[in-house]
Amino acid sequence: MAFTSDKQIRFHHCDPAGIVFYPQYFVLMNELVEDWFDRRLQIRFSDLHQERRLGVPMGRVECDFLASSRIGDHLAFTLEVERLGNASFAIAVTARCADELRVRARLTLVLASLESRRSVAIPADMRAKMARDLAGAAPG
Repeated sequence: MAFTSDKQIRFHHCDPAGIVFYPQYFVLMNELVEDWFDRRLQIRFSDLHQERRLGVPMGRVECDFLASSRIGDHLAFTLEVERLGNASFAIAVTARCADELRVRARLTLVLASLESRRSVAIPADMRAKMARDLAGAAPG
């Protein structure tokens, strides 16, 4: 199952030409991951960092910028889990404005200890919740 979060393009996302400055898409994608943890996985992203002392840095990114976005546009960012590894997971992200695909990306995120700065195994409770959004998984 895919998770979707709507984002409005704001002035601070844009370059002097009035379009989204491409690095801002990575900020928006990180917000999408935070929303997914908070709303779908029911794991507060702040608790992940402050209590569990875990982070999810990007380990790999492939991204296609297909059409420009401007201030005031509303984009639907969609996340789908493609792979669950031992300490990492891969997600597919798309951003659409109405029916127009603006951005398509694949991200590999690594679960890492904030103390050791090394990858750690995804805990069973988190893995079970992530598996529900695994591409091709049965709903429920």
